[in-house]
Amino acid sequence: MNSTGRMTFVLPHDALFRKGAEGKIREALLKLDLLEAVIGLGSNIFYGTQLAACVMAFKQNKSADKKGKVLFIDGSTKVRVGRAKNFLEPNHVKQLFDWYIDFKSVENYTKVATLQDIAENDCNLNIPLFVEKVIEDNLPSVEVALADLKNAWEESLIAEERFVSILSKFTSQS
Repeated sequence: MNSTGRMTFVLPHDALFRKGAEGKIREALLKLDLLEAVIGLGSNIFYGTQLAACVMAFKQNKSADKKGKVLFIDGSTKVRVGRAKNFLEPNHVKQLFDWYIDFKSVENYTKVATLQDIAENDCNLNIPLFVEKVIEDNLPSVEVALADLKNAWEESLIAEERFVSILSKFTSQS
């Protein structure tokens, strides 16, 4: 890359966290502050492989607001599921590009991490380490679940008594 250069690589997702030589390369690139973004793509979008892929975007001279930072984008759900393979539609590509340009954290999708955050994770660039999915659950509390279970148990005992009563009428007529 020249002084204004930008470069991207498409790699299998596991290249983000494998140890050994790849780990040392990641660490060296991070120390040079060349990595601008890590974009996770959905699985099965490349012909002949069902593996999930990622795009690593590098820039020789990052702007001041991006120095010491890396943008992580989880685009794994931004695909159209097909029969034999999945597809990145134009609206998916636009969304990924908009997130890349905005360079901001967006809940469930993107996270701007500092190089210190990454170093604390042993230079592991696995996207789920940084982009946390907020799982909204509508599960009841333990107390409410126990009360519901108790009510259901009591109702089942009443229903069983009624069933036995009705059944005994049929069996006593024989």
